[in-house]
Amino acid sequence: MTILETNKLTKQYKRLTALNQLDFDIQKGMVFGLLGPNGSGKTTTLGILLSVLKATSGTFKWFGQPPSPESRKKIGAILEIPCFFPYLTAVQNLLVISKIKDCPPSAIDRSLRLVGLYERRNDPFKTYSLGMKQRLAIGAALLVDPPVLILDEPTNGLDPQGIVEIRELIKDIAASGKTIILASHLLDEVQQLCRHVVVL
Repeated sequence: MTILETNKLTKQYKRLTALNQLDFDIQKGMVFGLLGPNGSGKTTTLGILLSVLKATSGTFKWFGQPPSPESRKKIGAILEIPCFFPYLTAVQNLLVISKIKDCPPSAIDRSLRLVGLYERRNDPFKTYSLGMKQRLAIGAALLVDPPVLILDEPTNGLDPQGIVEIRELIKDIAASGKTIILASHLLDEVQQLCRHVVVL
């Protein structure tokens, strides 16, 4: 089953071409990498695919259909640095997000167990390490149990231990059958995690 298909996706900002006729397709269960240096168009691509940005030209389809609010609900994504309320606990932060996403509170424990934060669920976010904060962000993206997960530079800024933790978590999530799209400027990261890759 084809999860995502792009056709000549292009994004221009006046004289700057951020993305030039990008074509690729992603099949169900793939761990797919977008590899390229900073400024190569990775985040721009993800922004277009999530309908945060509008392409100058070209098209894309999710699940064989043009993008829509319904298809967007099947995608969990982390595009920027995790942003939570610092004085709230993990449970309280995810409770806020669950109301926004209209998913049952029962999904919170499942997500926290999946990302390895269940034992720290009642600790304030401000006491978390960077790796734990990133794991909570992934947990938030997984609240509605989406079949697709998009991660933009998931290990950026982490120490070596945090990098290992996040990589192992991504491998575990991939093993559950989810389709993962991962953008990174690190060749080593893409080599370890992705079976298919497009270089920007």
